[in-house]
This record gives sequence, structure tokens and C-alpha cells, in this order.
Amino acid sequence: MFTATDFIPKKYTSTIENGNFEWSAPSNIALVKYWGKKDNQIPANPSVSFTLNNCKTITKLGFSKRYTSAPLSETKDVFSFDLLFEGQPKEDFKPKIQKFLERIEVFLPFLKDYHFTIDTQNTFPHSSGIASSASGMAALAMNFMSLEKVLNSEMTDEYFYQKASFLARLGSGSACRSVKGNIVAWGNQANIEGSSDLYGVEFPYTIHENFKNYQDTILLVDKGEKQVSSTVGHDLMHNHPYAERRFAQAHENLDLLIAIFENGNLDEFIKVVESEALTLHAMMMTSMPYFILMKPNTLQIINAIWKFRNETQIPVCFTLDAGANVHVLYPENVSDKVLQFIQDELVVFCQNRQYICDQIGDGAIAL
Repeated sequence: MFTATDFIPKKYTSTIENGNFEWSAPSNIALVKYWGKKDNQIPANPSVSFTLNNCKTITKLGFSKRYTSAPLSETKDVFSFDLLFEGQPKEDFKPKIQKFLERIEVFLPFLKDYHFTIDTQNTFPHSSGIASSASGMAALAMNFMSLEKVLNSEMTDEYFYQKASFLARLGSGSACRSVKGNIVAWGNQANIEGSSDLYGVEFPYTIHENFKNYQDTILLVDKGEKQVSSTVGHDLMHNHPYAERRFAQAHENLDLLIAIFENGNLDEFIKVVESEALTLHAMMMTSMPYFILMKPNTLQIINAIWKFRNETQIPVCFTLDAGANVHVLYPENVSDKVLQFIQDELVVFCQNRQYICDQIGDGAIAL
């Protein structure tokens, strides 16, 4: 296992003047939810997620060495970068990138030596209500690590990916689960070998055939901006009356999923995953101040899924992020029936009848 100190480089053995890299990184959907954090983006409880395949951010990083005759204090002491979103300047994204660079500079000391052009785009609509911070920060972290690997050619693949996950976490907590694929755990969990609060790790144990190529159809109930930012929501767990019990429950549910992933029991999987989704929203409804991110149509969809599952015995379930959209999860072998059900009964509850079909994927990819 790596510590934070392991990610501070000693010295670089190579140099590079300019160039570019390009990576795609996917979004992910947590099964055991991360809600509540300590300083430095450390999770208050462990989480585990499915890495998605189609909902991703594609980021190209151009870089060129900075040379100047001006006093160093005026130029070299600031980060120099341009940010483009779908090819157009995006000034309102820049403060978040600036904060990210400040957090990771100690681990990537070359950042102020270069001017960067960050050109990023999503395969899903930005305003679709799907969190893009996880995929966006993961894609950016992969690019920065590609540059560091040129400066330190002896870097191992294990170090490369663990440090990328570690850096992504400092931009957005859940981004550390978007570097690797299929099933990723983040947070210290006694029964998951190698697990860490500092980065995500690929689930290290047997995964039953039932969970191979699992499907996630995302129903876009509300495409607006979230009423409450995740950062504010996490902070409300600090004095939450049910926080400690919730954190213990996350550990318990993660232990249950370790066994479920091995034995393929879909009934037990559904119980854990739906309970986690509802618990996440229960924490929001019982914080002070309290808030509700579900919409009436979210509840309509949940009730329709329960009715359909009860009548057909098809193992379809839902999960939710910190928002109104519903992720419909189901094994690949029932795809036709579930998609027909979604089209017949659920799209009516989606904004503009929009939904996105996705499935488990392999994580970040160099382009």
C-alpha cells in the first residue's frame, strides 16, 4: 500500500519541452454510498462502485515549457492554463481547476513549469444531471500522470494508476473510483485487501458471472443544477445525529457485497443497493439544514420498478446519486425485457423522455 508521502517525487530523470496527451475517464455509480468526509478529501466511510462505460469525459492536455525574463515571483509562482469545454473557453470552470492544481502541486512539482491547455468534453450532456466531476477530474489526473511518467520513465504501472486515483480524489472524492474498472472500492475496509482512504482499488476478489457486463440505464428525471452541492452535503454529516450509525452501516453493507459479488445472489444485491440509495437520501432529509433532492417522478419510477419486479421476478433494481435521476441496474441477460419496461412505463417520468443506456466498463483509457 502507498502512503501520501510515497506520491511526492524525489527527482525527475528526464525533461520534455512540449507535447500533448489525451485520456477518457468514465463516470461511476456508487453501490455503497460515500457521504461525509474528513479533511483532505478523506472519506468518512468506505464505498464501492460500478465503473461505467459510455458516460465519460474526454480530456486533451497540451503543455509547453514556460520561459520568461520577468521576475520569477511574478510569473513562475502562478499556474498557467487555458480551459476549453467542447472547444470553447469556459471561464467558470477555471476556479475548480485552480483549486485542484493547488492541492496536487506538492505531488506534481512540475506544474508551474508548464503552460497547459486543457480541452475537455463529455459524451453525455453537461446539464443532464449526471455528475461530471468524477469523470472530469479522473481524466485530468490521467493526463498529468502521463506527463510525470515521461519525466520519470522508471515509474511502474501500479504506481501510475494508484497515484492517478490519489490525485483525482483531491479534485473530487468519487473521481478516485473512475480510474480503474468494473468494480472499485475506496476507503479503508478491513475485509478488502489493499483498500485505502487515499485512492480507489479494483475489487480484488472473485466476481460472479451475474455481475459481468451489468447494465445501468440512467433515467434523466431532472436535468437542472443540483440545489445543494455535494461539498455542502458532505459537510452536513459533521454534526448529523445519525452519522456514526450510518458510517458503521456502510462498512456492514460493503462486507455483505463482498460475499454477494462472489455468490451472485441478486436478491441480496438488490436489498443492499436499494437500501443504500434510500439511506443516502434519508441522511439529506435528516440533516440540519435538511433538503430533498428526489422529485415526485423519482418516487413514481421507484414504485413502478418495485411493482414490475414483484410481478415478473426479473432482478431489476434502482440506485440514486445525490440528485433526482434514477439509475436502473440489471444483469445483461434480462436487458430486452427491462428496456421494454423502461420504454413502456418509465420514460414518461423522464424530462423530455430522455434516458442513457450504459453498462459496466474498464476505466480510463489513453487515446
